[in-house]
Amino acid sequence: MNEMVRINPADTVAVALAPLEAGKTVSFGDGTVTLRDDLPMGHKAALRDIRKGEAVIKYGYPIGEATEDIPVGGHVHVHNLHTLLSGEKEYEWHPVYPTQEEKCRPAAFMGYPRKAGRPGVRNELWILPTVGCVNDAAKALAREAQALAGGAVEGIYAFPHPYGCSQLGDDQENTRKALAALATHPNAGGVLLLGLGCENSGIEQIRPYMGSFDESRVRFLVCQECGDEQEEGMRLLEELAQRMRQDERVPCTADQLTVGLKCGGSDGLSGITANPVIGVFSDLLTAMGGSTILTEVPEMFGAETILMDRCENEELFRKTVDLINGFKAYFESYHMPVYENPSPGNKAGGITTLEDKALGCTQKSGHSAVKGVLAYGERAEAAGLNLLSAPGNDLVASTALAVSGAQLVLFSTGRGTPFGCPVPTVKIASNTPLAEKKRNWIDFDAGRLLAGRTMKEMGEELLDLVLRTASGEQTRGERNGFHDMAIFKQGVTL
Repeated sequence: MNEMVRINPADTVAVALAPLEAGKTVSFGDGTVTLRDDLPMGHKAALRDIRKGEAVIKYGYPIGEATEDIPVGGHVHVHNLHTLLSGEKEYEWHPVYPTQEEKCRPAAFMGYPRKAGRPGVRNELWILPTVGCVNDAAKALAREAQALAGGAVEGIYAFPHPYGCSQLGDDQENTRKALAALATHPNAGGVLLLGLGCENSGIEQIRPYMGSFDESRVRFLVCQECGDEQEEGMRLLEELAQRMRQDERVPCTADQLTVGLKCGGSDGLSGITANPVIGVFSDLLTAMGGSTILTEVPEMFGAETILMDRCENEELFRKTVDLINGFKAYFESYHMPVYENPSPGNKAGGITTLEDKALGCTQKSGHSAVKGVLAYGERAEAAGLNLLSAPGNDLVASTALAVSGAQLVLFSTGRGTPFGCPVPTVKIASNTPLAEKKRNWIDFDAGRLLAGRTMKEMGEELLDLVLRTASGEQTRGERNGFHDMAIFKQGVTL
């Protein structure tokens, strides 16, 4: 068995599949290399002498330039490799039309039908504060309302946040769009929108953003307008719960699924195991007519041309250029470098530069064409792969996926994380040691790919897990009771 992997034949580095000691001669598929340094799992070693100023190649693309001469077998990391990224760029479209998986009869899951839009994979009762001032009131209602859970009422959750007032412009618009989208999300069989009464983004401001919705499933309460918001809130929640008890799961085809794709706490194996397996899943689901959404735009920097060239038409290419350059301009408007990433945990796991991280991150998109490019808060309508404008922060990005209509999220990780977003969040480990250590966090072990499983087998197994999850099987995070949300803050606070 190989102890290192060379991802692409053009690569000048290989990645350690386990901790390796200096002086050891190891194989990497079509050759061997003698290591000059100790190499932690997920870290890179040079396969030939690399000169100072020369681009280092991984995944077949540059991941930065050497800041000093690196001898063959030497450890390639933050001490001798630097990013090549810069600010906004001009791009040319070189269309690549991927071979899509053959159309097949959609697989099925058991979901909750909704009058408008896609079915829910959960039937939960949500309490959404319009403003941070009523967060504790929302949490108090959620605590008292737990007595209503059971049967078709699959859970009762409050989603506190600090926004909804003292915001301006696009920042305020984002909050309104996010809250409106969650209030009409298919996983919510009932929603209590809880306002204060004097905020900028109160119920009367948010309601128009909700469009056409099933009024039997939504209630509104303005705390300043009633005598006892706890008593009135419980009355409204009881009404919603009574309505939800009539709901039943029915067979639904997989073309009615929208799945968000996210990674966090990545390591050097994420782009070799977990993310490519998610990519196989994405290609399978989109071939069935379903939708996937890839986000965390800053973690596309360095791999963006791969996505641009897969855009179905020039209009989508232009939108993707705006997506990338717009996010770079956002960084620059705050006088921040566009390449201030990866995190300390990423670096400890073997990821050196943002290009290194991005080329691994975008593996989650598979090989299918880009069919949609979404602004923050915009719902995915196009079947197929969509790109969404949102940052890399785990909870902010995962919430953004839910806001854009994802009924569940696939979240790959090399280091582990316990959080859950508003929708079921399936945790996929890039390595088996993590999966075995954190069984209370991890739902799927993609590290088994290194033990002889094939990529196709793993992708199909992940599809089966997604269908079971969509049918009601709880994720580890759900069993732990973890549900949270975070809205993308972009402006000043008054």
